[in-house]
This record gives sequence, structure tokens and C-alpha cells, in this order.
Amino acid sequence: MLQEAVPAAASGPWPAPGKLNLCLHITGRRPDGYHELQTLFQFLTRCDWLYFDISGPDGIRLGGQAAGVPEQADLAVRAARLLRDAAGVARGVTIYNDKLLPVGGGLGGGSSDAATTLLVLNRLWGLNLKIKELAELGLRLGADVPVFIHGRSALGEGVGERLRPASPAETWYLVLVPPVSVSTADIFSDPELTRDTPRTKIADLVSGSGHNDCEVVVRRRYPEVAAALDWLNQFSPSRMTGTGACVFAAFPTEAEAGAVAGRIPASWSGFVARGVNRSPLQIAMA
Repeated sequence: MLQEAVPAAASGPWPAPGKLNLCLHITGRRPDGYHELQTLFQFLTRCDWLYFDISGPDGIRLGGQAAGVPEQADLAVRAARLLRDAAGVARGVTIYNDKLLPVGGGLGGGSSDAATTLLVLNRLWGLNLKIKELAELGLRLGADVPVFIHGRSALGEGVGERLRPASPAETWYLVLVPPVSVSTADIFSDPELTRDTPRTKIADLVSGSGHNDCEVVVRRRYPEVAAALDWLNQFSPSRMTGTGACVFAAFPTEAEAGAVAGRIPASWSGFVARGVNRSPLQIAMA
């Protein structure tokens, strides 16, 4: 939610779409402690909406802030500062974020905010950096940022940064947001986490045969997520995105997803969105 009025001179709103991990396989662990993954990314039509005011002084600041996220840690602010320093320019911006994606829910909101910031400021500041250069900068902020920079659904490998185009079905999803925050670090350090799932062909993952290796551990550690998965599974096969806490299920139509959304228990929140293979931001910038 916007906490300050957006100046008329600001550029926007620019979408920062959410994403789903339609599957998340952990295929190994590297000597440096990072995990090797196979994951299938798809964008959502549910977005944060960012505005950029470059008419003020040279500093980089946030117009208001997301709940629980200090300005210095905000990925949009960090992305703007990284871009400014990498390009060697003395430029400023105030960033306003109408935040609709839940913080820490596995929907990639922070990474998407960073990607939108890099792409839009590259244009507004007249830097003319190429997509590859922006993706390399984005990777320094987080493994999920490059897929938002490239703007196409993809199979992610490595730590999620090696991308190959993919085209999963563009269906409707009901996404549940349980009232809990999941620690990604805790999940990936859990000794019971599966770390040896065999590598799978991209065609099999796109067809829906994948799963989420983190789900067993999250179910055990976070009963709220387990309850959401079980409740949603009554209506359509449910799955967790990333390390949660958000869970989702696919439906053939928006109306069918909306009908189930109307039955969500009062202690949870949720939303209906379409899965799309071209990022709403890429469309907006075309």
C-alpha cells in the first residue's frame, strides 16, 4: 500500500509481477553450500506497482516503505544504488511501491521490484545497458532477479540463474497466503531436506510432472502451511511456491478459481491471478 502521495512528475505505475515456482527440485549441493536446483518459473498477473520520481535531488530513497522492510534492505532501493554505481552516474530517484504481493511468501516480490527498478531506471536515466548486463547486476541482488529481467517463463537451473525458455500452460491460479513467514535459510539447512532428486527433462516439468522438494520440510516445521495445502487440495492439486509460505492450485477458469476463493477460511488471505509466460513488465515496456 502506498504510504506517500506520488508526485505528478513520477513515471508509472510500472508492474513488478509475482511468480510461481511450478516445481522446485533440489538436484545436489555444491561445495560452497549452495544448492543445485531445477525450477519452473511462471509469472502472475498479480503485481506490485512501482513509481519513479527522478525530478528531485540526487539521493536514492523510498517513498514510504513496505511493512517490516527498512529502506536500506529494500531490494528496489538496493537495485537503484547498484545501477547508479555500476553506470558511474550521479543520479537520484524516489521510488514509490504500491505493494500487493506478500513479503516473504515465495512469490518473488522483492526480486521483481528489483528487476523493475533496474529496467525502468535504465530507461529513465538514459543508460542504455543491455538486458544481459542488467541480468548480471540483478544476480548480485538475488538468484530470482534475472528471470524477471528477461521477462519470459523459464526453466531455472544452477541456483536458479541459468535460464532456458519454457511455455507452461497459461491457466488460472488461486494463491493462498497463510499467516506465517517461512525462513528460506532454515529450510535449505534442514538435514531432512531432499537434495538428490534426479534431473528431469524440461518437457516433463512443463507437462506438470514436477514437485517441490521443500514441501515435506515446510509441512513439518510450519503447520499453517500444511493446513493451507490440505485445504486447497480438496478442490485442485495444491503445491507450494519456493519455500512458501504461499501455496497455489490451478483451475480451468477465473470463475472456478474465484468460487473457491470465496470459501477461504477467515484466518487466511488469498487472491486469484492468471499464470502468464510473458511478464506484464515486458509488455508494459514494449
